[in-house]
Amino acid sequence: MSAEPEESVVQQGREGASGAGDERGPRLEEQRGGAGAPDNFQRLWTPHRMAYIKGENKPTGAGSGDGCPFCEIPGMSDEDGLVVARGGSVFAVLNLYPYNSGHLMVVPYRHVADYTDLDEAEYLELAVFTQRALAALRKASGAQGFNVGMNLGLVAGAGIAAHLHQHVVPRWGGDTNFMPVVGHTKVLPQLLRDTRQLLADAWPAS
Repeated sequence: MSAEPEESVVQQGREGASGAGDERGPRLEEQRGGAGAPDNFQRLWTPHRMAYIKGENKPTGAGSGDGCPFCEIPGMSDEDGLVVARGGSVFAVLNLYPYNSGHLMVVPYRHVADYTDLDEAEYLELAVFTQRALAALRKASGAQGFNVGMNLGLVAGAGIAAHLHQHVVPRWGGDTNFMPVVGHTKVLPQLLRDTRQLLADAWPAS
């Protein structure tokens, strides 16, 4: 969004006019160096999303050694991997492409695809970490509701189907507005590293 007063933008549109009576409308981003025909819209550019759109950094196969990010993240530092908390069988990590700020996932360390593949220790701790995620999000951000669940299999919409992960998405009244519905754009007011630190600080003690 432009920080300039509207009057100055209009004035820029009048500068260089061919005649005294030739007054053009406001010059928006596209007319001040962007591309395309002016359409009176301003835009929020999110070039980092192109990696997701192009499918970069996705596994090349179904095995744990085929570039699975959920297998690689535990070997990173909490800050680099966006890890919120670590348990004995599962860990909690922020979604790199969140729907809302605080969107995290609870993931088993073991590379398994289906909920029925989890052993007792894994599914019990997955449930405990889901409870702790809800508590941390309520404490850190005052979340008013949640979407919690798994997409099992490609046909169910799983982005990384070979490694099970449970989503925990915080919700607030009014968080679905014209931006995602009409503009297909989500405005996230906080950097992922800052969100990770807030949730890590709010994570309940075991």
